[in-house]
Amino acid sequence: MAAVLKALGTTLDQLIESADEEDVVIRPQASPDGPLTVWLLSRERAANGVTVAKMRISPDRPTSVDDMVVHPGRDWFFVLSGTAMLRLGDRTMLVAEGEAAEFSTMTPHVVGAHGGPVEILTILEHAGEQSHLHHP
Repeated sequence: MAAVLKALGTTLDQLIESADEEDVVIRPQASPDGPLTVWLLSRERAANGVTVAKMRISPDRPTSVDDMVVHPGRDWFFVLSGTAMLRLGDRTMLVAEGEAAEFSTMTPHVVGAHGGPVEILTILEHAGEQSHLHHP
């Protein structure tokens, strides 16, 4: 790797540094999609291959067996406010404010709201992003 960088006349630090100081600030925009509103908190095509997003889920988001999805990887979320309802295979779990959930996404799953809107911070791998986030 060092030989390649030397041949290119650069360093690893130069390859990953931001172009200017303003690049460090992300200004998320709400993307409403029915009962789900998403704010992307990471840049597109993040170097580490994950997407970080804040989601607000209203109680009318469908969470039936037909709404469950399966995809490669793992999902993780932290409940910022409210209570999330996680359907994971045959189990239904309530995840309260201040709690987190992490699970294999090869198990059918869907996240909804319980008893009112819920806001979560989520980290999704590429397959999870494609499955859970709808980009305008």
